[in-house]
Amino acid sequence: METIEIQPTVIRTSRGLTIAGTRITLYSIMDYLKEEWPPHLIRDWFNLTDEQIQDVLAYIEIHRDEVEKEYAEVLAYADEIRQYWEERNRERFAQIATLPPPPGREAAWAKLQAQKAKLAKP
Repeated sequence: METIEIQPTVIRTSRGLTIAGTRITLYSIMDYLKEEWPPHLIRDWFNLTDEQIQDVLAYIEIHRDEVEKEYAEVLAYADEIRQYWEERNRERFAQIATLPPPPGREAAWAKLQAQKAKLAKP
């Protein structure tokens, strides 16, 4: 008698909870679920099969507390990294903002600055 081994769709890797055979984490899927995307659009966006998205949604539902906790940790860590790099690059961004436009691109630069000013108005 032949034994069929079932491969799980959701596995734990060094990146966290991941869809087997992909680099897609459940935390990425959670971003879209939090934005209330329907499952079929998430499936299409990530190029998943019907089985994969159903397995992922079932896993999230069954392990809701664990997934929510890890998702919150991932978001907090991402925020820490963003704040670190914003602070580290603040002076450099200010310096770049004072540079003149590249030679030959003055018209495009002026148009860009006008658009930025228009967007900044309340």
